[in-house]
Amino acid sequence: MFLALTVLQSALFLILVSRLMGGRTRRPPEAPIVVAAVEPSASQATAPAESLTMVVATLNEAHRIGPCLEGLRAQAAPVTEILIVDSGSTDGTRALVEAAAQLDPRIRLVTDPPLPQGWIGKAWALQHGTTIATNPWVLGMDADTQAAPGCAAAVLAAAKREGFDVVSFAPRFDGQTHAERFVQPALLVSLIYRSGAPGDPRVRPDRVIANGQCFLARRSVILEHGGYEPVRQSFAEDVSLVRHLAARGVPVGFLDGSRLYRVRSYSGVRQMWREWGRSIDLKDAATSARQLFDTAFVVLAQGAQLPIIVALALTWPAAQQHPLLLAATAGLLLLRSILHVAIRGSYEKRGPAWWLSPLSDPLAAVRMVLSSARRPKSWRTREY
Repeated sequence: MFLALTVLQSALFLILVSRLMGGRTRRPPEAPIVVAAVEPSASQATAPAESLTMVVATLNEAHRIGPCLEGLRAQAAPVTEILIVDSGSTDGTRALVEAAAQLDPRIRLVTDPPLPQGWIGKAWALQHGTTIATNPWVLGMDADTQAAPGCAAAVLAAAKREGFDVVSFAPRFDGQTHAERFVQPALLVSLIYRSGAPGDPRVRPDRVIANGQCFLARRSVILEHGGYEPVRQSFAEDVSLVRHLAARGVPVGFLDGSRLYRVRSYSGVRQMWREWGRSIDLKDAATSARQLFDTAFVVLAQGAQLPIIVALALTWPAAQQHPLLLAATAGLLLLRSILHVAIRGSYEKRGPAWWLSPLSDPLAAVRMVLSSARRPKSWRTREY
């Protein structure tokens, strides 16, 4: 038993080290770039060559779109157009957007055409918004985000600096309950275990990660490669799209945007558990074989480590006769601790629950298994 466990722990350690090596050169968080305000009367005809359209897909978001609209209105150059693509909200979302449009003429409420067969609603709304956008760059943001002043200018500057045609940004999580702060960081770490260090240029196209909450793309490149049509059935359209583009040689990236915008996605741990399960497995962006391997890796390298440590402690007289096993286990624990400290800047509030969140690693593995075993049937009040 100890020999088999030694081989397993050593293999898991070596795989994880190879995936995290790129984290040594990770760029610091992008900083907002505050520029002169856009005049409300500015016309699209005089927009600069590097102007940008912001697109937000909505469906019954009245309970949380207020801060999002405030963040959109706080953006100055290069933003000259803000499209809210609504899919027929009935809860007051449209009235809130129309009120914001009275204060900022850049904001325009549009309704996407009827959802075609075989499309997921968000992908269809983003397809429509990208198609009708009038600027060279399109920045998609979710309705649960609040962009800091200078966010849009910073993401465009980062894309140009790094030479990316498509780049997305990790957020800062805000407004979480104690229970969410205990569980959600472990779910986030499971993504890093599978995809490697964020921003690592060595990551293979089939492991590139993305975040649709703040997703910048050169419009011509997106449309040249079919827009969102190639990922129309994906519940993880952001990751599916960047992997589709990366496989075709498009320069894509993922950077730290924790200083650029905040996100408050869920009303509590129950909703967070349910909605993370929609796409945490990333099955829509990976082959079946890759999905099986990644699920097994998360279960063994992350979820099983606490039980393994407890088992080694209970069998200590025998376990100490296997120094390689103890070294590999200690190495995995060290890597997990380093990751936990590394993501601390992504959380507005931490506290004891957050610092103890590695104890919820077994729960993250369970969520991964449950998510992998079935495909979602609903999202944002729509059934598929």
